[in-house]
Amino acid sequence: MKQIPAPFWTLVLGIAVTLISLWVGQNHNLLPIQASEQAPLVDDLFDVMVTIGTALFIVVQGAIIYSMVRFRQRKGDETDGLPIEGNLPLEAFWTAIPSIIVVGLGLYSVVVFQEMGGFSPGGHHGHGTMVAMAPQQSVIDVAPLLAQVGEGESADVYSRTQVYGFGASPLMQLNQPDVTVNVTGMQYAWIFNYPDTGIIDGELHVPVGKDVQLLIEAKDVIHSFWVPQFRLKQDALPGEPAELRFVATREGTYPVVCAELCGAYHGGMRTQVIVHSPEEYADWVASRVAEASSTTAVAQTLASPTSAEYLAAIAPDLATSPVQIAQMNHAQMDHGLSGVSMDR
Repeated sequence: MKQIPAPFWTLVLGIAVTLISLWVGQNHNLLPIQASEQAPLVDDLFDVMVTIGTALFIVVQGAIIYSMVRFRQRKGDETDGLPIEGNLPLEAFWTAIPSIIVVGLGLYSVVVFQEMGGFSPGGHHGHGTMVAMAPQQSVIDVAPLLAQVGEGESADVYSRTQVYGFGASPLMQLNQPDVTVNVTGMQYAWIFNYPDTGIIDGELHVPVGKDVQLLIEAKDVIHSFWVPQFRLKQDALPGEPAELRFVATREGTYPVVCAELCGAYHGGMRTQVIVHSPEEYADWVASRVAEASSTTAVAQTLASPTSAEYLAAIAPDLATSPVQIAQMNHAQMDHGLSGVSMDR
């Protein structure tokens, strides 16, 4: 029987390795869902790396297994192996191929980095201050943070400090973002401030399909803002503002993780980003602005309320039985509260 030529087997094995590697590279399911315009750029690079890694794994492990079987010591064979000292063509080959792969991946990653805006951040930005009225429980939660900004002192470090990080791609640099959020990392929480509306929240809310710019800073130690579904991660350094710009493409709720060891409770420094439809986002903004106004009004009223102010505030919520109405009307006349009507 005529022996099959070695080049034929090499070709067949090469085709098989290529097909298997391409399939694994496109079907590995190692990454979470894509939820931003930047995610496919990272995923494409990752798929290429998985494809190349799979091919190298098959070739290297296949060569090892083949050698273990083909050149194993036979029973009764006590002779030494062949005195092979080296093979220059083979050594040049296995040095050149990895070098080409590494250089190629490096160039590809630079292209991806540029398309994501990695070389674009810089210059000066003016996006408002970090101080705003905090609705509901946020008044207590962010009080230490807001207290760090002195009266009359601008906390807008972004207007005078060079920033780094992932910004807009070169084609988007001339466009103003649709939403700007100041993000502050502190042990062990993230604070999100919307300077255009005065909203402060412990969760990040953004509209789907809109250009969002985060201005990130840390108040104490190094933190790292990471949203796995967005494929975006940006370090937050004390006194060194950073920028992160993205467009969310899928509605939903996604985790925000601190990816830099920042202290004993680093593992608990988590929150979430909620991607709304444009209509839902507009409703959320309107509701938070209304809550902030209500909270401010109540806080000012209860600072030193008079009897008239107190009665006027609670009257709409009281029961309307005839006895209670009569009692309140009597109290109204006693205190001269002619401006408060108890009739419904």
